[in-house]
Amino acid sequence: MPLMDWLAALVLITAWGLNFVVIKLGLSEIPPLLLGALRFVLVIFPAIFFIKCPPLPWRLIVAYGLTISLGQFVFLFTAMHVGMPAGLASVVLQSQAFFTVLLAAVFMKESVRWNNVLGVAVAVAGLVLIEQGAQSGDMPLLGFFLTLLAAFSWAMGNMVAKKAGKADVLGLVVWGALVPPLPFFVLSLVFEGPEAIRHSLAHVSPVGIFAVLYLSLAATIVGYVLWGRLLARHPASKVAPLSLLVPLVGLVSASVFLDERLGVIQWLGGGVVMLGLAVNIFGPRVTDGLIRRRRREAGGTLLR
Repeated sequence: MPLMDWLAALVLITAWGLNFVVIKLGLSEIPPLLLGALRFVLVIFPAIFFIKCPPLPWRLIVAYGLTISLGQFVFLFTAMHVGMPAGLASVVLQSQAFFTVLLAAVFMKESVRWNNVLGVAVAVAGLVLIEQGAQSGDMPLLGFFLTLLAAFSWAMGNMVAKKAGKADVLGLVVWGALVPPLPFFVLSLVFEGPEAIRHSLAHVSPVGIFAVLYLSLAATIVGYVLWGRLLARHPASKVAPLSLLVPLVGLVSASVFLDERLGVIQWLGGGVVMLGLAVNIFGPRVTDGLIRRRRREAGGTLLR
């Protein structure tokens, strides 16, 4: 990838890694479904008055909003509300990389090379190590499965972004955000109740306000615009595994700001995840370099 795309990926990884700490802070004051509604209301307003609707079929815009926005965050916010730790949530959610590569191969006929398979396998081993290093009881089973559903929703949204191609990604993020607020508000009324909504809005502190602003501006608009552009410019099998670095930021920031402790095995798992990422990205270069070298050597032998 070009240097500017690598820099965009670095900004993205940092913003999304810190995202999980911010979610926990927001959930300490705002119920999860209401937090989702507020997040996407601020994504829409006032941006929708300045951002043109992308030249895409409405079915793609709605599908993007239903998957990467509504589906992902209904499950993720609820998972963290029922006790999923921020650091471990950042790890499990990155299973979207595996879902994305699989879905792209099945539905978009993208090729999967040996380094994709090996890189994902190594990264999975790292994620398992991180999970096994957690203290007993730190990750509730319900929270784990809800986070997996969030990851699958994200992967489905990646397919929509790929289908949209090089259309205006900012427009897709903003106009796709029209979809989730109403369902979020309805779900909040049904499951959290009007009293909880009134109480949280009446007693929200600067911490809660910061959380909503960060989730809407940094994590959603900035994050998904960069993510969508990377997906439009590069194969999903190369872009999706970049998110495997997000858990490292998530685990460290959760340890620093939320006092979630990291064990030796978790650090080891993080190193294995990075190894898997390196295999996925640099594997073809190593292989192609060896092939070219052998061809040159073979050509030299024939000349002699």
